[in-house]
Amino acid sequence: MLFRFLKYLQPTHYFQLFSKANASVFPVIEDLNADELGLVTLDDQYQSKRAIEYDMSWQAIQNGYLGNAKTYHHFEAVSIQDNYRFIRKNFHKSWVFYVLIIRLLSFKNPFVEVKGWYKTKNVSRTKVEKKSFYDEDFNTHTSTLKQKSPKVSVVIPTLNRYEYLNDILKDLEVQDYKNFEVIVVDQSDNFNKDFYTKFNLDFNIIHQKEKALWLARNTAVKNAKGELIALSEDDVRINPDWISAHLKCLDFFDAEVSAGVFYPKGKQIPVERSYFSIASQFATGNAMLYKHVFKQVGLFDRQFEKQRMGDGEFGLRIYLEGIKSVSNPLASCIDIKANSGGLREMGSWDAFRPSNFFAPRPIPSVLYFFRRYFGKKASRLSLLRTVPLSIFPYQFKKNKPLLLLGTCITVLIFPLVIYQVSKSWHLATKKIKQGPLIETLD
Repeated sequence: MLFRFLKYLQPTHYFQLFSKANASVFPVIEDLNADELGLVTLDDQYQSKRAIEYDMSWQAIQNGYLGNAKTYHHFEAVSIQDNYRFIRKNFHKSWVFYVLIIRLLSFKNPFVEVKGWYKTKNVSRTKVEKKSFYDEDFNTHTSTLKQKSPKVSVVIPTLNRYEYLNDILKDLEVQDYKNFEVIVVDQSDNFNKDFYTKFNLDFNIIHQKEKALWLARNTAVKNAKGELIALSEDDVRINPDWISAHLKCLDFFDAEVSAGVFYPKGKQIPVERSYFSIASQFATGNAMLYKHVFKQVGLFDRQFEKQRMGDGEFGLRIYLEGIKSVSNPLASCIDIKANSGGLREMGSWDAFRPSNFFAPRPIPSVLYFFRRYFGKKASRLSLLRTVPLSIFPYQFKKNKPLLLLGTCITVLIFPLVIYQVSKSWHLATKKIKQGPLIETLD
């Protein structure tokens, strides 16, 4: 990674890895043009020129750079003080202190560590703001892809959610783009084929008796007639230009994946997701991609069945192949978060919060994903960062005082947490030994 301390704070982030072409996502600063350099601010308080360049490269990606400059193929080590300066600029001060403690407990030189931490104590965190680097050109762009009117296959798996499914299908009826089919893979206990007759949509209804999300999506992709696949869910709401916004993004950025943005009902799009940028995650509830991408990287891994992070793993395969994926705020959707149906009926609500005290923490598929791509050390660092914060229920995950309290409670119930994590690690090992269950698309 361009700054070493990121391994403590983002140990299993896509951008920690190089693509199969041995390229990072971070642009070489000397290769940016004058306009692109406007995305970054030179910080000459670093000790080395290399750290200055890496900081600017990081800024470019965080601020929405989507150009074609050369990228770094390796990173040189920079000083401890420069590492502390970097994380102070980009993370909350409590996480900076967390890194200091981890490094001291790892028997790093305490004098060097404390000095680097103390010398940077006056560095302020950079405020995240909405960027509009591509907005003007995008708004005036005429999408030739949309004009060609390719067939789009909208994929929706559903399980016992007809009430919510009704709303998303109504949203699809009023799309301003018309050349699409809707493939619904219905796994509901009381399958109701007549439910679909009231909609004016080009349907392909597949009744799947097995409750299996990734099987459902794989089946839909294999049955899709479209050149493009649009992935959605049964408990979201979309705007009338949802399909159009995805198509225009693919066209404008010459991308193969448009990764849409979620936001909760009653809220707004988070600032850090409110502008175009390289996608650092992939969610199967809101995305559009060319069908040939599945031929290149394979279908969804069924090791994630009835568990979590299958879409994150698929997104990482896309990233490793060097396929361009753009985070698209204009193709946003409201996440209703239905309180019944879907994965909740399969015993999985959240990746790091088990269904009961003696269930594995995190869900085993999470460690399967982390260990397979990032290795054991990064996986342990990820557990250290996430498990203490997962003690409180999902609905409190944005409550900082409760998260801090959860960290303290982790110490009190340490033996139980060790049991939960060990159980998850053991089950993940079984998955790793079995290997991925990824079908190819003919």
